[in-house]
Amino acid sequence: MNKNLPTIIVISLLVLLTLVFSAYTVDQRQAAIRFRLGEVVAIQQEPGLYFRLPLIENIKLYDTRIQTLDTKDAERIQTKEKNNVLVDSFVKYRIIDVKQFFVSTRGDLNQAEIRLAQSVNNDLRDEFSQRTLAEVISGEREKIMESLRAKTDKDARSIGIEVLDVRLKRVDLVQEISADVYRRMDSERKRVANELRSTGSGDAEKIRADAERQREIVLAEAYRDAQKIKGEGDAQAARIYAQAFSRNPEFYSFYRSMEAYRNSFKNKSDVMVLEPSSDFFKYLKNPNKGGK
Repeated sequence: MNKNLPTIIVISLLVLLTLVFSAYTVDQRQAAIRFRLGEVVAIQQEPGLYFRLPLIENIKLYDTRIQTLDTKDAERIQTKEKNNVLVDSFVKYRIIDVKQFFVSTRGDLNQAEIRLAQSVNNDLRDEFSQRTLAEVISGEREKIMESLRAKTDKDARSIGIEVLDVRLKRVDLVQEISADVYRRMDSERKRVANELRSTGSGDAEKIRADAERQREIVLAEAYRDAQKIKGEGDAQAARIYAQAFSRNPEFYSFYRSMEAYRNSFKNKSDVMVLEPSSDFFKYLKNPNKGGK
């Protein structure tokens, strides 16, 4: 028994080492490819414990989580109007077919990202060349991003990658164009301001003219009403006077003569040339009989 103990220990160690080198795990964030002498023999995408043949088979693990491809420098792209803009974007993607990914890129993630970046760049130029500056900056930005995602995803599927999103972080005018755009914007704003001022001045003149016309109408109507009221008042006064004086004609004659005397002798500088026998002086000569 003692003679076989070393052999048993050695065999046990060999078995243990074989198990250690044969076993490997794949977690929920990974997918694995098992190679046998360089040939793909199995794909493990479910998490768990797996085994391989030591020395003959080898394993390559790939991260299947969502990755971000962020452009280092903004791309200079032309719009439909031949205006140059600087576009900064990023891509969200993940590996969905590790075998296709390995076959297409030899498992090189850098190579895959270079292809993605080229695809996004080409699609960006195609989308921007069909749209004006206003559309790419604000009007159709969401539409552009969705179209980019669809086109890039279609191309990326051929290398085992799914593109989840393409985002435009920044779309700016290049420096030499910005100044010209700002000048045009300033001129446009000034033109609009002048038009508004001109329109406002015209409206103000119309309002003033209308107010003046309304004033003249109100004054004319007020004068008309005043003259009407005054005429009615004079007529009523004359009627009252007539009714009052018709009761005593002699008193009326006397009253009218007194009014004439008062108006005639109001100013000391007035001079009147009349015959003493004139009817004007009849109440001065004989106030009791009215000149009889």
